[in-house]
Amino acid sequence: MPMQSVSFDAASLKILEALQDNAEISNADLAESVGLSPSPCWRRVAEMKAQGVFKRTVLLVDPLKLGLAMNVFVHVSLQQQDKQSLEVFISAVQARPEVMECYLMTGEADFLLRVVIEDLPRYQEFMLEVLTQIPGISSIRSNFALNQVKYTTALPVKHLER
Repeated sequence: MPMQSVSFDAASLKILEALQDNAEISNADLAESVGLSPSPCWRRVAEMKAQGVFKRTVLLVDPLKLGLAMNVFVHVSLQQQDKQSLEVFISAVQARPEVMECYLMTGEADFLLRVVIEDLPRYQEFMLEVLTQIPGISSIRSNFALNQVKYTTALPVKHLER
């Protein structure tokens, strides 16, 4: 993953932190909270958008309100780590809405998935009807989250102040 560096001054970092906390904040309120007038604030936001700093704007939904009570972390190992096996697995999990995150890993497992699902019977169904049907899997290990201690979508920015 190549790094593309973008320069940030103190005001832009404040804007970035504020928008990560609340993307629906009005420009006037954002400008006031970071100590700028609205026009320069708007220009900085537009510049960050143009530079690709913001990938997209989303609404975060409470999973419990949708009946999605379980977070399952799934470690998947493949029989072979060749290009075709990786592509088959990646394609299969990208098509599944209950797979919230999927990472290609180093270490004991080849992939780490975060699956959000209703309950244990639904996870068992997902495991038997989806995961075990993907060709090339050698092992699946599931860990169930008991409680979400911390969850954030805001990336740290303090290191950019240096």
